[in-house]
Amino acid sequence: MSDNGLNGVPVTGDFANGGLSFWYRQIGVPGQRPALPGSRDYDVAIVGGGYTGMWTAYYLKKAQPGLRIAILEREFAGFGASGRNGGWLSAEFAGSRERHAAARGRQAMIDLQHAMFTAVDEVIEVARAEGIDADIRKGGLIHVATNPAQDRRMRANLAALRTWGFTEQDMRLLTASELAGRIRIAGALSGTYSPHCARIQPAKLALGLARVVSDLGVDLFEGTTVTEILPRTPGRAGKAAAVTDQGTVTAEYVIRATEGFTASIKGQHRQWLPMNSSMIVTEPLPDEVWERIGWQGYELLGDEAHAYCYAQRTADGRIAIGGRGVPYRYGSRTDVRGATQPQTVAALRKILTALFPAAAEARIQHSWCGVLGVPRDWCSTVHLDHTTGLGWAGGYVGSGVTTTNLAGRTLRDLVLRRDTELTALPWVGRQVRQWEPEPLRWIGVQVIYSLFRAADRRETRMEGTSAYARLANLIAGR
Repeated sequence: MSDNGLNGVPVTGDFANGGLSFWYRQIGVPGQRPALPGSRDYDVAIVGGGYTGMWTAYYLKKAQPGLRIAILEREFAGFGASGRNGGWLSAEFAGSRERHAAARGRQAMIDLQHAMFTAVDEVIEVARAEGIDADIRKGGLIHVATNPAQDRRMRANLAALRTWGFTEQDMRLLTASELAGRIRIAGALSGTYSPHCARIQPAKLALGLARVVSDLGVDLFEGTTVTEILPRTPGRAGKAAAVTDQGTVTAEYVIRATEGFTASIKGQHRQWLPMNSSMIVTEPLPDEVWERIGWQGYELLGDEAHAYCYAQRTADGRIAIGGRGVPYRYGSRTDVRGATQPQTVAALRKILTALFPAAAEARIQHSWCGVLGVPRDWCSTVHLDHTTGLGWAGGYVGSGVTTTNLAGRTLRDLVLRRDTELTALPWVGRQVRQWEPEPLRWIGVQVIYSLFRAADRRETRMEGTSAYARLANLIAGR
């Protein structure tokens, strides 16, 4: 039982840090498809081969099979957060409900939330129809409170959600005894349960989608780096363009679907902040440990801490758990193929054993990280400008597994100029100011997460939400 220099963390003999993610370790990193073979012209060019890009291509091809569509991906489809996330196919939506309601009214935000409920089942149905086996299990989502401050905050949040269209069937309170009947968590005071969530194996869904869109006739070019995205100009016959290291792709529409990697594109450096999130996964746990933990419903699990965690029980009997770790790298840098810091591995294991003492002897088999996109107001957006031919979707702030599907269907309707319920949702066309330049950006994120962690420590000894957390949210602009 070696710790491989990971601050005393017990790890398996084949422990790995990085290599993209454990999800790819399970199924193997795919070979790379051919790169763009020189300059080409399409109807729609999509920059980024993650969930957003592939869902957009999928729904456009299903709606109009004759459309010429290309996806341009620097690495391989599913390389980024799509193949590294926590596997929460949840109806949680990033951003302030009040801000979205201010755009088009309160009912529009309620409609957006209901669209997210529907999107969970839409992903499940498409995976079934297209033969994508992604270990999907719809067990719902539990959030747990482990101290009085979290309990009070959870109850207040639930009461607020009732005013935003959440019924008892959409989310309900769990007493400590009801929670223990589902998952036995040390120190749990209460929880909430929502049925609108399913566990997935993220990389399986990503590779499955890549196969499906390719079979539909989408040209999926990998190993192709987009350096700049340009609006329509008369000099290109009125076409927008994606400039790559392999040639220039012109198209009626160019869709940016780069999420946490957006800063790498010319002119986009301050658009979305690449927030780092890290995960660890245990070795398979023996039956006697699962008997002590419970978790027979395979619910997804999160806590009510400010520096929160997210977890799942995997299909092969492990616990995968994640959190923010080192949240941001100076200059919007991203990771090196998923490697994370030893102190982050130790911190995540500490959370794991605090929640599940029964798993205290479990060794860690893999750790990894990835980046997600954070807009300056922490609210997701989807947009298409018919004048410039440019569109985008993203800024999911960690809630992208389901939101990408909603984005793909919305972009389909926008590209095809359909006036639908989706195009009327309040996140459509939302304009957000850019992040501050460095070093203000880096300093701000460090201060925010230092305050969140300090708030979590203080709340173990107090009844209400710490003022540190309120200050952090004020600085963040959430």
